[in-house]
Amino acid sequence: MTKDLPSSSIPIFTTIAAYRQWRKQAFDAHQSVGYVPTMGALHEGHLSLVRRSLAENDLTVVSIFVNPAQFAPHEDLATYPRTLPRDLELLAAEKITSSSDVRTPSAVFLPTVSEMYPSGIVQNVAEQKGTFIEVKGYGHQMEGVSRPTFFRGVATVVTKLFNAIQPTNAYFGQKDIQQALLLKRLCRDLLLSHPEPDNLHIIPTARDPTDGLALSSRNAYLTPDGRRVAATLRQALQAAESAWLSGLSKKECIEKATTLIEARSTQAQSEGLNVSMRLDYLQMNDASDFEVLEPHIHKDDVELVILSGALNVDKTRLIDNILLGDTGKVLG
Repeated sequence: MTKDLPSSSIPIFTTIAAYRQWRKQAFDAHQSVGYVPTMGALHEGHLSLVRRSLAENDLTVVSIFVNPAQFAPHEDLATYPRTLPRDLELLAAEKITSSSDVRTPSAVFLPTVSEMYPSGIVQNVAEQKGTFIEVKGYGHQMEGVSRPTFFRGVATVVTKLFNAIQPTNAYFGQKDIQQALLLKRLCRDLLLSHPEPDNLHIIPTARDPTDGLALSSRNAYLTPDGRRVAATLRQALQAAESAWLSGLSKKECIEKATTLIEARSTQAQSEGLNVSMRLDYLQMNDASDFEVLEPHIHKDDVELVILSGALNVDKTRLIDNILLGDTGKVLG
């Protein structure tokens, strides 16, 4: 452990070598290990994943690592929220009680950048050296349109983390649905055993109980006026969902959603709110390959659809999605 780390009742490992000694003991004892990867700034969304892991595994590991490889040079790596003391307090407070035992988080993996990237890392992809992973054909749609290097960074760091943690089960939130499905494919394509593809679990998005805003660490960037309109994306997706379920075409559903966003933006200005809204994208994609649905497609033409969007509220980029169809094939 490092001397300047906050005190914690949970063991903290900052090196892969130290963690692997701990992990070997779990292997030898035939204990299952659940894993929740995070970038810190924990909120109820993260904690819901931790609780799921506690319920389903003998041991639970949480990693906190702000990954430079998934931030483009113009993005918020330097200012991304870092709240380690509070994160550790929140984790230490989590526990579940069963008839046989009480489970709390077992370990926190807190690696340095040099530990995770032995060959070094810079944000400019053209200047990076070392080994990186891409999931070809599945990272240029949806979020990948606006963030073309994002999934390369995600696939690389999660592969490293899976190799380090060696989890029996891993838990991801639906809010980042493309990321989670892409990582399932990565586990299958790379023949990973820890976790196996079916043991990467996607858990429904945790939301603010008042207006349904998807919980995110970046919500901390919102101004008071921005927070008043932040649920607009969720409301637009719900409008598109209702249209889809009523039998309208993909084109008509998207129009319903974008019209709602435009109307809410106009309303915000008339109310004197000091806030701007700019739609990045709002789209419907086939969940099997992320390809964009043709405008004429209806609900009877496709098995499972990802209805998703990204909305910039001032400088805060919000994302959200709704799954349309047989969600049991994805969530759980």
